[in-house]
Amino acid sequence: MNKEIIVTIKQLEQVGYFASDYIIDALNSALVLNKPLLIEGPAGSGKTWLAKALSHLKEWNLIRLQSHEGIDEDKALYEWNYRKQLLSLQSDIDGEKSIEDIFSEDFLIERPILQALRSKETSLLLIDEVDRADEEMEALLLEVLAEDQVTIPELGTISGSHNFHTILTSNSTRELSDALKRRCIYLYLDFPEISREALILSHHIEGLDKNDSEKIASMISYIRKLNIQKPPSIAEVADWLKYVWSKDTGLGERNLKKNIGILIKNNHDQKVVIEEIENFNNKQ
Repeated sequence: MNKEIIVTIKQLEQVGYFASDYIIDALNSALVLNKPLLIEGPAGSGKTWLAKALSHLKEWNLIRLQSHEGIDEDKALYEWNYRKQLLSLQSDIDGEKSIEDIFSEDFLIERPILQALRSKETSLLLIDEVDRADEEMEALLLEVLAEDQVTIPELGTISGSHNFHTILTSNSTRELSDALKRRCIYLYLDFPEISREALILSHHIEGLDKNDSEKIASMISYIRKLNIQKPPSIAEVADWLKYVWSKDTGLGERNLKKNIGILIKNNHDQKVVIEEIENFNNKQ
């Protein structure tokens, strides 16, 4: 085992990410085996945050590809600089340029995946929300994930520098193909358990002690289990507390309902949460 590349819980805590043993095991297996890590889970559970924390900890260049419907190789892999090609042909007075001349490295625009493949320094390729892309995009990724290479018809096969690691995230809006999953280490990242979320909140909210952070984390865990359309993310909880938390009075009855729009982004959900927060507090 390459002990120099593995990470520990304490190391990630130094850059503000509070991981569990389960997360660390999956992350280290991907790093040691040099295989892509597929992180699947609800939106806001810390998937992208983990990738950013790792790149910060290791001081790796983060190359991010944000997936979306209709994304293709022009945005993900490479693109030809058609304007430059056209100008080159127009300036070729003697007509000596051939098709091969204008489909060369000089006219190639590297997109995130090709940038990572050819990176001279160790990089982390983050393919974010891959479930938002079409199945055709998944097919494009298979060669990269399995063989660390990409084929450009005009140039041939370009092998990677073996100098990058890959993390893919998915919000589970659709089922990913078995072919893609087979090429990855799989990590399901749910919202953190109460004790871990309490640590996260204590780290981000000044003056929030252990007892208060556990009470708030317990309340947030209760809210996420309600019949609401969009459970609050970790970042939304932290932002809400930064606004409503008082070191002297804590949350307080009034503050619990104060600008709930930071925490809950749906009118129906807000009504449910405000009512249930009161029920939760009465049970405490």
